[in-house]
Amino acid sequence: MSIHKEGRKILFWLLIILTAINFGLSQIIPDQETVLNIILLTSVVFYILILQFFRNPYIQLPNEDKLVFAPADGKVVVIEETNENEYLNERRKQISIFMSPINVHVNRSPIKGIVEYFKYHPGKYLVAWHPKSSLENERTTMVLKHPSGVKILVRQIAGAMARRIKWYVKEGTPLAQGGEFGFIKFGSRVDVFLPLDAEVLVTINEKTKGGSTPIARLK
Repeated sequence: MSIHKEGRKILFWLLIILTAINFGLSQIIPDQETVLNIILLTSVVFYILILQFFRNPYIQLPNEDKLVFAPADGKVVVIEETNENEYLNERRKQISIFMSPINVHVNRSPIKGIVEYFKYHPGKYLVAWHPKSSLENERTTMVLKHPSGVKILVRQIAGAMARRIKWYVKEGTPLAQGGEFGFIKFGSRVDVFLPLDAEVLVTINEKTKGGSTPIARLK
């Protein structure tokens, strides 16, 4: 277990600010011991909550050509057929995973492949489970081309709380299966668009682990 690079600066400055607040209050109201203890306890709990959000557990990267792995920790909220009109322009099976603030927010590649297409879209901040969030929210779209030629589209979507999408890829970037490609801060969603003949291996409300839970099998 380690702290993700996206959280190190935030955690450093948050520690400085909380320490300064608690020290300053101890000088201003030194006789209010109960109040000071409550504020200190609240500060510690708040810091631990932010700390756990940026945790980055070690995983053994998978290497399964036919399997598609979850791109994120979270809960499956959508399994349906839909039209993908941004790049693939065809019917696809969509699996969507919602990440709450308590989930690990590292985003991982569901397959091995080369990034064929990548685009960032500014947008709104509807709640991540809103039906229009995948089209109207701030988001990124990435298309991965598997060595077999199969293409998988992965979309990061910012939610009402998540206002910072980070990505570490561009067109032409090779990705290992389970390899990290991005991060979304404080609650969000990731959509995966699969070929229609892919066998879905998860169910609605099933919990997933990024890079560890198989969500589909390719033909």
